Amino acid sequence: MGKIAFVFSGQGAQYTGMGKELYECSPAAKAVYDMADSIRKGTSTQCFEADKAELSHTVNTQPCVFTADLAAAAAVAEKGIKPDYVAGFSLGEIAALGFAGVLSYEDAFKLVCQRGQLMDKAAQESKGAMVAVLKLTPEKVEEIAARFDKTYPVNYNSPIQTVVATTEENAEALMEAVKAEKGKPVRLAVSGAFHSPFMSSAAKGLGEYLADKQLNDPTVEIYSNVTAQPYSGSYKELITRQVESPVQWQKTVENLIDLGVDTFIEVGVGKTLAGLIKKINKEVKVFNVENKETLEALSI
Repeated sequence: MGKIAFVFSGQGAQYTGMGKELYECSPAAKAVYDMADSIRKGTSTQCFEADKAELSHTVNTQPCVFTADLAAAAAVAEKGIKPDYVAGFSLGEIAALGFAGVLSYEDAFKLVCQRGQLMDKAAQESKGAMVAVLKLTPEKVEEIAARFDKTYPVNYNSPIQTVVATTEENAEALMEAVKAEKGKPVRLAVSGAFHSPFMSSAAKGLGEYLADKQLNDPTVEIYSNVTAQPYSGSYKELITRQVESPVQWQKTVENLIDLGVDTFIEVGVGKTLAGLIKKINKEVKVFNVENKETLEALSI
């Protein structure tokens, strides 16, 4: 049998009621929500009852999606399914760090709350926009981005999807340039230009926050968004750099497949990563677990 990777969702797929069924049917998932509530009162209520607008504000998105991700992973592990590798997309990487034991669940949750606050502050200080570019290669997207000032490819998601961070002023012209090259631009409903130099102040603040924190060796190998390789060297530097560096998702998935991973389980919210993985490689098995039905249907 091939190897298994858990992949942890990022922000963007959040919805009202996320994780509620797992909270009700899995003791391991409930324990994660209880932990979050003990540190940030009302987190579970926010996940289950808040509307899309409230959940889309990054200071709320990050702790809520983190909790849903970690709860889903705990529920899958409770079934006896253990991963050989883990990786997370953007904030999902913090949940993966918690699952892998680099940080305790409590410390990982505190970190993601801090991360959300710092990224929100950076977003307010330097207004930016994010545009997903579909139907074009990463190389073509890089070429288009280079025509504009302060415009950076930031999420290398699949062979035909790359997300670009830019200024509010450049967003419309960037989208027109993409259309002229026969691509499809989609403006993302996010509050800032994440994973770009617009987030440099957040990276600095995160580095200061982590300075006196104790990090452990992972119990399961975890892949970094920054390098698309296993965590090595300074873990604190990788966590800090991640908020202002591109997410190398396609390379991460390809590297995991090269290591023998043939089963990916997206844990958390929605099927975004599952869909991207299928675009990268049609041969691998891909599941997602976000509610009671998907948990019960998971059979490996």
